[in-house]
Amino acid sequence: MFNVMLFLHVIGAVGMGFYIVLPMMVGRASRLAGVGQGGLADGLLSANRLAQYFLVVQLLTGGYLMSQGEYSVAWMIIIVLLFLAIAALGGIISKPLKLVVASIQDGKSATAHINKARVMSIIVLVLYIAIIYFMKFPMFKV
Repeated sequence: MFNVMLFLHVIGAVGMGFYIVLPMMVGRASRLAGVGQGGLADGLLSANRLAQYFLVVQLLTGGYLMSQGEYSVAWMIIIVLLFLAIAALGGIISKPLKLVVASIQDGKSATAHINKARVMSIIVLVLYIAIIYFMKFPMFKV
């Protein structure tokens, strides 16, 4: 059972890899024309929704794997806080992306919404790299 959960956990981590390319893709939106911005934002919105499903996989499999190991409480708290921050910001990014699509449809400028999504995506990237570091090097292992 442990190996199955570990495999699913790795699959979930790969699915969350979307957050690595998200800042670059959002940055690319500012260089596109109006309709292109809306199309890219709509695609990123769909991909973000898929990444959110992978976050659920991470929650379930990670909880099981933590229960099977001997990790310190400090390490578990750090991991859970990083996970919750990624999940929260990943969900919050949806609103600016939806507003980009709506702004383009209304014929308005979407620059402010693109910039907001870009900043949040960079923060998610930093958090994702931090959680990968703590997973690979669990310095608080008992």
